[in-house]
Amino acid sequence: MTSAVPTPRTDGVSPASDGAPQVAADPAPRGGRRSLAAALLLGAAGAALALLASRQSWAHGTTAVAGGDFPLTAKGSDVTGVPAALAIVGLAALVAVFAVRRTGRVLVSLVLALSGVGIVVAALLGADDSAALDEKAAEASGDAASRIAGLSHTGWPYAAVAAGALILAAGLLALFRGRNWPAMSGRYERDGSPRPRAPRRAPDPDRPEELWKAIDRGEDPTREA
Repeated sequence: MTSAVPTPRTDGVSPASDGAPQVAADPAPRGGRRSLAAALLLGAAGAALALLASRQSWAHGTTAVAGGDFPLTAKGSDVTGVPAALAIVGLAALVAVFAVRRTGRVLVSLVLALSGVGIVVAALLGADDSAALDEKAAEASGDAASRIAGLSHTGWPYAAVAAGALILAAGLLALFRGRNWPAMSGRYERDGSPRPRAPRRAPDPDRPEELWKAIDRGEDPTREA
């Protein structure tokens, strides 16, 4: 009597052609790609927002002149140039992350994160600042002691704060997950070894110009290759 023995099932493992089990692929590369995409998105969005916020009005006010009250406006770049400058530094650091490895990548990631911190601090300090408008009031009135009146602030300084937070998040991702990211390939880098020269073809005797070129190069046109 013969009895059929059921084949045991294995969950998550499939037999290969040589009988060895096949193990599922490591999901780390997918996670690395996701963190890379997130860092790129956060860093680029933060830099763009910081540059945009620097060009917008941060504060409004008036000053007394001969004809009455004169309205004045201070842009973010009038209040502080730090967010725009650090946004450019952050963009450069975000690109440089892919050009370096190991210790260099850690250092560049720190620069990226610190750029975000600097933008946050500068924007918070400039959110209630009136020095830029006081200077404009003194110029408009011709009185160095003149101060701005009716001071009001917009929400753009806090947009710059959000921009710095995005760049900071990108820097932290690069710092803690950057080891799983790809780097610039070195396949096109020269290693200093001489390049092999392609062998020259023997000149065609039916083409006199090739014979003359071979003679000019110091070659014997009658020698076979």
